Amino acid sequence: MITEPFSDARIVESWDINALPWTAAVREGQIESRKQITDQAIIDAILSRQPRSVLDVGCGEGWLVRELAAKNMHVVGTDVVQKLVEEARRAGGGDFRALSYEEIAAGKLKVSVDVVVCNFALLGKESVEGVFGAAPSLLNSHGTFVVQTLHPVMACGDLPYRDGWREGSWAGFSPDFSNPAPWYFRTLENWIKLFVDSGFWIREVREPCHPKTQKPASIIFIGETAG
Repeated sequence: MITEPFSDARIVESWDINALPWTAAVREGQIESRKQITDQAIIDAILSRQPRSVLDVGCGEGWLVRELAAKNMHVVGTDVVQKLVEEARRAGGGDFRALSYEEIAAGKLKVSVDVVVCNFALLGKESVEGVFGAAPSLLNSHGTFVVQTLHPVMACGDLPYRDGWREGSWAGFSPDFSNPAPWYFRTLENWIKLFVDSGFWIREVREPCHPKTQKPASIIFIGETAG
């Protein structure tokens, strides 16, 4: 058990504990915002780049890999949680590998793809910075890094609008979930800085809105390498 309440290691521990409830939630359509907005939003963002190959970093139980592979793309999915990788492999539809963000940052993933995507998978601090640093080396010339995450303005809540660790919550999820993962809040400015410092220029920013509230359900960054 990790005792440090705010750390990348605590995030991994939480997802290991909740791997099976998460798999059920995704496959049974229990997450309303995903069904209505964000799943299709990330698919559309990727398809806009017309890729032949995609790497899904933090692929979870593999739903996005399967969706893209069904559209005749070569898709690799990675996740640090072995249980999620096993669930993804059982469902099939892609090349699934158990790798941590730290291993990816260290160059242990040998692929070259048109698009690297992280869909609500960048929750930590140092581990996220490592993925950004490695992303250009995983991309073909003029490759694209697509990130969907919580919209900073909407996710900030009543806390100060500045970078920092936040407590997690499974509010709205089934009682099967426990030990919510902490997450590292980043302002819009900091997200942009991560892209720029890693050698990307931001080609597009999308803000998928909820059809009823007309407020952003997420934010999608589409960054392109310079060469």
